[in-house]
Amino acid sequence: MRFFHSLASVPRDFGPSAVAIGKFDGVHAGHRSVIAELESVAHRDGLAATIVTFDRHPLGLLRPEACPPPLISNAQKVERLAETGVDATVMLEFDRPFSEQTPEQFVRRILVDALHARVVMVGSDFRFGVRGSGTVGILAELGRTHGFTVRLIDDVVAPAEGASTRRASSTWIRELLAAGRVAEAARVLGHEHAVRGVVVRGAQRGRALGYPTANLSPGMEGLIPGDGVYAAWFTVDGRRYGAAVSVGNNPTFDGVPEKQVEAHVLDETIELYGKTVEVAFVDYIRGQVKYSTVEALIEQIAADERTVRGILGYPDKAV
Repeated sequence: MRFFHSLASVPRDFGPSAVAIGKFDGVHAGHRSVIAELESVAHRDGLAATIVTFDRHPLGLLRPEACPPPLISNAQKVERLAETGVDATVMLEFDRPFSEQTPEQFVRRILVDALHARVVMVGSDFRFGVRGSGTVGILAELGRTHGFTVRLIDDVVAPAEGASTRRASSTWIRELLAAGRVAEAARVLGHEHAVRGVVVRGAQRGRALGYPTANLSPGMEGLIPGDGVYAAWFTVDGRRYGAAVSVGNNPTFDGVPEKQVEAHVLDETIELYGKTVEVAFVDYIRGQVKYSTVEALIEQIAADERTVRGILGYPDKAV
């Protein structure tokens, strides 16, 4: 996949293209369905399948107090989009001048002059240009002027609670992650939700308890799920291991920072300090509990490890 961090970095001879525009936060199952349709159209018409996305949620600039947290970092987004097989992604800086473009300027600068678009795919609620003044109808009208057609993207639904369904969306995934329902979030995403960060030194309480943990730096990439204990996959240096992961402030001990992510890697002793690792959440095991004794905590950690092994299909721990 070719990646362009600005319109200026797009070659003059790029295209012609089929373009899908959106935030693509999480690159979830709904997004992947859109991208599959984009690729089909592009292949049929001999066009470059191209994603146009932004470096932040527009509300991050326009109404920061109402802006939801991103599911993934920009780096993670680019990696997920590359996995889909699209030809190119353009990530535009959503700054003040960008937000003040007229709909005509948006279309001419991005779709016409830079990408030479022939097909543009958007959702029915798509808005663009200053104060969201551009609608799908206006986009279609401008397309007739500038030589591209507009295709509306159908909503993608996924199983919800009970027998119901719901539109796959980043909002829904945030709700599931906040509640610790990572297995359900994975079904909507189409893959396990992951965070990524550098392993830093902690208080080494886990090592003293016989269950050493890798502590991820507070500035990690990806939305951290709700507090609790999880079964997860832990990836470092291209190798994947099973892990029991604690998210929260470890209430049995005082002075632990909130929203700490600690991973106990199963059956491995690895030097991890300073390395970038990824934790992909598979299933929720239990909530955070304050134990009256360290012995009770150790007994619970042992039980958690047995549960994690069962979920991940890991062999029982050798005695």
